[in-house]
Amino acid sequence: MEDGTYNFKNKELNNLLLNRKGGKTTSRIIDLLFEQPYNLNQMSKILGLDYNTINHHICKLEKLEYVENDGEKYGALYYPSKKLLKQKEYYIKLNEKINLVI
Repeated sequence: MEDGTYNFKNKELNNLLLNRKGGKTTSRIIDLLFEQPYNLNQMSKILGLDYNTINHHICKLEKLEYVENDGEKYGALYYPSKKLLKQKEYYIKLNEKINLVI
């Protein structure tokens, strides 16, 4: 952090996590998926969030190609994409900043 502002290169990931009301929820989902693949129902139970909330965030992550699924419709398992895995170190640093602010 410099002069109270974030100086990061990845605007897409910054916008996803810092410039949205639901950024903290999105980061909780990403953290969970870094542990292992989960389906929507499992994520909902583990995080204590409504299924539709999880689905909303997963759809956003899929659209930006940060998560993928195993292709099953019902009970599909979601996991970090190669795109997100390549940015994992950056994500971790960004997430540390989020936890300081939020």
